[in-house]
Amino acid sequence: MAQVIVQVNDRPYTMQCPDGEEDHLRELAKLLDTEVSRIKSNVGTVGDIRLLVMAGLMVADRLSESVRRIEELEDQLRGAREARNATVQQAREMEAKFTERLEIAAQRLQGLAGKMG
Repeated sequence: MAQVIVQVNDRPYTMQCPDGEEDHLRELAKLLDTEVSRIKSNVGTVGDIRLLVMAGLMVADRLSESVRRIEELEDQLRGAREARNATVQQAREMEAKFTERLEIAAQRLQGLAGKMG
């Protein structure tokens, strides 16, 4: 396990994470610190715990909205796949009908050629 010192609300915190995840942990801490700074500028000075809870809720709200949007996009993608599959099926059916009609036309032409020759 790696140890990383992150800064949140101008305070250092020593955190542990799996090896190789240090940069990701720093990015997460930076995201939390950005929310803390935003709240401090809007609300003013509040207790550290309340500030971190508010920041955590803001991040959770963004996460919740992102999950909802991903679910919407997955639904749209599922609908597009279903529409594509229906279109492919229609194309196959049209191709089969066209092939059948072409064979009938070829038989008629052979019949006419046989009568003429």
